[in-house]
Amino acid sequence: MFAIIGVFVVLGCVVGGFVLEGGPLAVLIQPIEVLIIGGAAVGSFMIASPKSVLFGTLKKAFKVFTASEASKQTYLDILSVLYTLMNMARRDGIVSIEQHVSKPDGSAVFTRYPAILKNHEVRDFICDNFKVLLAGNIEPHQFESVMDIDLAASHKHEATTPAAINKVADSLPGLGIVAAVLGIVLTMGKINEPPEVLGHSIGAALVGTFLGILLCYGFAGPMAQNLEYQVKETHSMLEVVKAGLVGFASGFPPMLAVEAARRAVSGPARPTFEELEGALKGGQK
Repeated sequence: MFAIIGVFVVLGCVVGGFVLEGGPLAVLIQPIEVLIIGGAAVGSFMIASPKSVLFGTLKKAFKVFTASEASKQTYLDILSVLYTLMNMARRDGIVSIEQHVSKPDGSAVFTRYPAILKNHEVRDFICDNFKVLLAGNIEPHQFESVMDIDLAASHKHEATTPAAINKVADSLPGLGIVAAVLGIVLTMGKINEPPEVLGHSIGAALVGTFLGILLCYGFAGPMAQNLEYQVKETHSMLEVVKAGLVGFASGFPPMLAVEAARRAVSGPARPTFEELEGALKGGQK
């Protein structure tokens, strides 16, 4: 929602300011300039990116407008899933959770928390690492190393999208200059025309530079930054899961393990001990 509002704020302030200063709005409407800059940006992106990065970026770019920030309830759901699985494993044996982590879509534990079930990164991290505990005895420090490898690989993969968009953003001012130069070349062919014709042609050419800079710093760059925050947020959620699982593997009771996980939550999204206790009691009803 805020990203959509931001788009209108950028356009409203830039275009509105131009109009308020007496600028003719029609001058800014240059579809050929948009074609040159936009087409060249897409083409250079295709040259620079393998197919997996290309389609992955196109798919994830829309998350700028659709993704919601992780809330306190999000973390309470994560902690509740961890506690339920840990409590079940401690009470009935680790084998009792196998059906839940093997097929989370049909699990009574995960279906109770649909937000976690839909978050594939968090869900799969929980399930995959409980499977490690199911596979056999493993020392806590070895288990932590396995999760660190997973975290590093996940972060590296997810960071590809904002990096790719940043590369496109960096190219836009230069492509805007290309469009402007082409406009000047066309203007030189009208050198014998009256000054008002030359002025209009030069103004249209300079719109290319304007568009390139605006698209870079007003849209593409901020989109990449938004996606970087989303990657960091997902990484933070996985760190919370890791803290709980390391505690459980070290022999902590389920309540103490999820308390360790709660303390890994940073900022205002961290639930209090009382809120966590209330959520766990509510989940047991």
